[in-house]
Amino acid sequence: MSKQTDDFFKNIISHAKEYGFVFPSSEIYDGLSAVYDYGQLGSELKNNLKAYWWKAMVQLNENIVGIDAAIFMHPTTWKASGHVDGFNDPMIDNKDSKKRYRADQLIEEKIDRYEKDGKTDKAAQLQKDLDDALNADDLARLKTIIEEHNIVCPVSGTKNWTEVRQFNLMFATQMGAMADGAEQVYLRPETAQGIFVNFLNVQKTGRMKVPFGIAQIGKAFRNEVIARQFIMRMREFEQMELQFFVRPGSELEWYNRWKETRLKWHLALGADPAKYRFHDHVKLAHYANAAVDIEYEFPFGFKEVEGIHSRTDFDLKQHQEYSKKKIQYFDTEINQNYIPYVVETSIGLDRLFLTVLANSLVQEDLSTEDKQDSRVVLKFHPAIAPVKAAVLPLTKKDGLPEKAREIMNSLKLDYNIQYDEKDSIGKRYRRQDAIGTPFCITVDHQSLEDNTVTIRHRDSMEQERVAVDQLGTIIGNRVSLTNLLKELV
Repeated sequence: MSKQTDDFFKNIISHAKEYGFVFPSSEIYDGLSAVYDYGQLGSELKNNLKAYWWKAMVQLNENIVGIDAAIFMHPTTWKASGHVDGFNDPMIDNKDSKKRYRADQLIEEKIDRYEKDGKTDKAAQLQKDLDDALNADDLARLKTIIEEHNIVCPVSGTKNWTEVRQFNLMFATQMGAMADGAEQVYLRPETAQGIFVNFLNVQKTGRMKVPFGIAQIGKAFRNEVIARQFIMRMREFEQMELQFFVRPGSELEWYNRWKETRLKWHLALGADPAKYRFHDHVKLAHYANAAVDIEYEFPFGFKEVEGIHSRTDFDLKQHQEYSKKKIQYFDTEINQNYIPYVVETSIGLDRLFLTVLANSLVQEDLSTEDKQDSRVVLKFHPAIAPVKAAVLPLTKKDGLPEKAREIMNSLKLDYNIQYDEKDSIGKRYRRQDAIGTPFCITVDHQSLEDNTVTIRHRDSMEQERVAVDQLGTIIGNRVSLTNLLKELV
């Protein structure tokens, strides 16, 4: 990461804290590693992103419904899904620093350095060696690669490594009143299994016909050893997942459809298309016959934001075997009984949140010949902005605050509105720019005479005089999720 991009990433983190988007969890006790709290504006932004995803999935598609499954599930669920035996990362410790790392990520960082140094052939060969070792689950080979390429610990600078070994990522806890008789259960490491075990419930009660989908938004938990890059990789995170059930043989057609549909959804938020790319998986999960990541170019490089996977019939077949319950679908169109195949789209809400911050945070130079000036602005798409408008009385007297409150009360039934009367009007504009508010409504003495106000547009900073009774329409035309969803249909 260059100094410029490193500085930008630090600016994102500090801006998120300074303006109430994201705080370190339990900060008064020095925080808890890789756990974060969303502040007053962060909560609003997250809710808006969830609403955009939910409406795009459930509201726009008559064959997709949503559920909210419990975090705790019967422990056999995770045996059937393979998480108990196979949900592992290859870990390696440095004996000098006592720090633990993911072996594959250490090697990937070396590949990045080779590419930045112009050693493309060496990078390609190292990538192939890594892929071969991962596909063969050859942990000894991973350590050999680390040694052969002189990969050192970022903290100690030494190559004094332990052996590579697998580390299970699930959090376990006890359920029951007495410790001796308690049953071990897990905090779910993904939300998908809650959908799979409810396949029959939803299909029968909703009278769903294949192809159909089940969507869910929920918390998941992973005991990440390498948790870094702010909210990019956390131990408690939120997923937005769709499991789309299809007729066997049609899964790759649907897989390609969902690839394009999901990328279009991301781009509708206004990001530069050049910052997104597809990255096909070289090593497929044991249950998949196709997999791709939608990656976004963060300040620290391209990283996964969403995954699209063709999971075949693995999940439903496993739960059928372990539960001894028949989990199948009778397709009246072909007069056949089968276990549906599944195409999954899974997006990390916290990572999406970070892409929106990274894509929106801009520092603009507003200097003129006579004056040096600049502003920091979050150029959110108006539909997801935490605050839709701010109402600002020009002064604290002469009835202007009362008029401003009257306007605010008329708008807050439909929109999240802020009221601010402290400091000069210019400073108030800058505060609203910094949190991404699309509109500032200034109430002045003329407002008392003719019931008009000045409305300032965040991105252009242009101002216009409008009637108070037009405000709802002007704001609604820009901030409505409906306009954003129209780009998808």
